Amino acid sequence: MTARVRVIVKLAAVLGIALSAAMATTAGSILIAGPAAAQSASNIVVEGNRRVDAATIRSYFAVKPGESLSPAKINEGLAALYATGLFSDVNISQQGGRLVVRVSENEVINRIAFEGNKKLKDDVLLAEIQSKPRGALSKAVVQADTQRIIEVYRRAGRTEVKVNPVTIDRGNGRVDLVFEITEGEKVGVKEIKFVGNKAFSDYKLKDVITTTTTNWLSFLKSTDVYDPDRVNADQELLRRWYLKNGYADFRIIAANAELVPATSGSPAGYVITFTLDEGAQYRFGKVDVVSNIRDVPAASLRSALRMSEGQVYNAELVEKSVENVTIEVSKNGYAFAQVRPRGDRDFENKRINVLFVVEEGPRVYVERIEVRGNTRTRDWVIRREFDIGEGDAYNRVMVDRAERRLRNLGYFKTVKITNEPGSAPDRIILVVDVEDQPTGEFSVSGGYSTSDGFIAEVSLGEKNFLGRGQYVKISGSFGQNAQGAEFSFTEPYFLGYRLSAGIDLYWKETSATSYTSYNTNTLGGGFRFGLPITDEITLALRYNLYQREINLDCAVWG
Repeated sequence: MTARVRVIVKLAAVLGIALSAAMATTAGSILIAGPAAAQSASNIVVEGNRRVDAATIRSYFAVKPGESLSPAKINEGLAALYATGLFSDVNISQQGGRLVVRVSENEVINRIAFEGNKKLKDDVLLAEIQSKPRGALSKAVVQADTQRIIEVYRRAGRTEVKVNPVTIDRGNGRVDLVFEITEGEKVGVKEIKFVGNKAFSDYKLKDVITTTTTNWLSFLKSTDVYDPDRVNADQELLRRWYLKNGYADFRIIAANAELVPATSGSPAGYVITFTLDEGAQYRFGKVDVVSNIRDVPAASLRSALRMSEGQVYNAELVEKSVENVTIEVSKNGYAFAQVRPRGDRDFENKRINVLFVVEEGPRVYVERIEVRGNTRTRDWVIRREFDIGEGDAYNRVMVDRAERRLRNLGYFKTVKITNEPGSAPDRIILVVDVEDQPTGEFSVSGGYSTSDGFIAEVSLGEKNFLGRGQYVKISGSFGQNAQGAEFSFTEPYFLGYRLSAGIDLYWKETSATSYTSYNTNTLGGGFRFGLPITDEITLALRYNLYQREINLDCAVWG
């Protein structure tokens, strides 16, 4: 080895040692001489701890019998102590053959308070942050909580919100954590634009999406604020709308939101622009079924198809046909069968030929169904929308059907069903991730009629009463010549079956006018039952019973 090579090797060794020392001291201080690697966990001295027991700290440096406390073990213990979130600083050094672990404990949060929040309640904000009373105070967690509060306010349309976390020392290592909030003014959606739409007007497309613009009724709704998640959901609604109406090549080029600053004539607001590429409208070409299952002839499945040749292409009808064929095959004892639609586009004639291929799928079972994210809706309200249960054969079509039903309930902002591996190769876990959304209804209306005069009505409703999926509504009307009240209650799953049942109670009183010469007083009620024939068609039965009193008005008869 030449002298030049020896120098290079020595320089590389020195550089490696320096780099290792720099990396080891980023999380804390480790000052250990060479013999420290032979120290055992019993020779560890803990200093600076007030609430955390010394034995607990030593346990992070535990080694198996016969093993030595190597620098790698010490480094792992140091990282583990920081990971607990209980310490703001940890220093490790060697003194007289002993390993000294000197810690500085984080302060304990005595209570958490919010100041300046008027639009969002304390309970809402507490549910969003990670810091908890009687927990350790971590600057990183507090900073993350601050950003989370800002994000919650921005989703409520208050983009100019400011949050300042403050700690108040209460002695004995305890502090109060206070979030000082300046909410700012609400910034709504000023305008919604569509670019590239020719088949449907802006007015029609605004009815398809859920985002709305700010108006004088904005205090009654929350859909007029810019929410990225809602805009993403609106893109899916637009996509499904166009696919439902034959535009198979439809795509959304861009969905942009621009904040327009306030001017002397108008407040600040977002302008949301959807840039669309509609493409051409297609119709169904040839539609057929091919069965690769010997005991299930294709001819027996064609009646389950929902479309016909020459009809405007509709992606929803394709999905419905897949469901219907899957159910028909399952009735023949093939629970694992899979139905796959194959589309062949005829670009010249604007036709899409659809072939449904039926074949046996892998034998996979549902181990369990996990529901996550529901803070208000009960688990069983979600589970009852599944036609399959734990232990049943897994079928993706039935899962997609349940996902569509959950979306159609209107209880959730987002719904997503994913698969996770089960305890065996032929077992899977269905994970249902949902996010609850407000389901209350409040309306005020007024008008005038020649018989009742001026009249006003106030109604209050809830589509997901107490998270049980029940519908409750109460309303009252007041007018010059009429007044009344109504109460409605609906149970969508009566006695645990997909059978809706409801009751209606009402009262109405009218006075004599120049058009009617008598007073009426009506008190009644009714029962309702709904039996779903398909997901779109329901057979409804209703029975009403009422009592009406009619009194002649002597002043009118003279």
